[in-house]
Amino acid sequence: MADENQYVTLCLGAEVFAVPVAVVREILDYRASFRVPEGPDYLVGLIDVRGQGVPVIDLRRKLGLPPVEPGLTTRIMVIDVPLGDRLLPLGLVADKVLEVVSFPESEINAAPDVGVPWRSDYIAGVVRSAGSFVVIFNLPKLLTATEAALLSSNSDRAA
Repeated sequence: MADENQYVTLCLGAEVFAVPVAVVREILDYRASFRVPEGPDYLVGLIDVRGQGVPVIDLRRKLGLPPVEPGLTTRIMVIDVPLGDRLLPLGLVADKVLEVVSFPESEINAAPDVGVPWRSDYIAGVVRSAGSFVVIFNLPKLLTATEAALLSSNSDRAA
């Protein structure tokens, strides 16, 4: 068990992704948010989480997947993204949050080489689970430095 890491898995359609359990603050039912004027299309808005303004992003839009209307299983996973010397609170909209799982470090592979250029730096690794693949997010790389600065300034102003 010493070489295993725990992750919270989430779905976007049929695709399964994972984030380290250590960065997950809480999982909330989907709720309306305050729309940030002139924000990027993937920025859903801001929500209040225990008195703190937390920016929420639609993972589907961020990853180039077609948007869907929130449903009964839609959740907001509130995480703390490590950015340098501080943590950025961030809400991730997922179609469904599945479970906490452990993956042996030895079974986690690097992002696959698909033979063409594509942005894969946000992928910390890929692991096979239950006959399918789980993509593990490299959370600091999910956002560009400019995007992180924008989201950070919006959450600071809302606090």
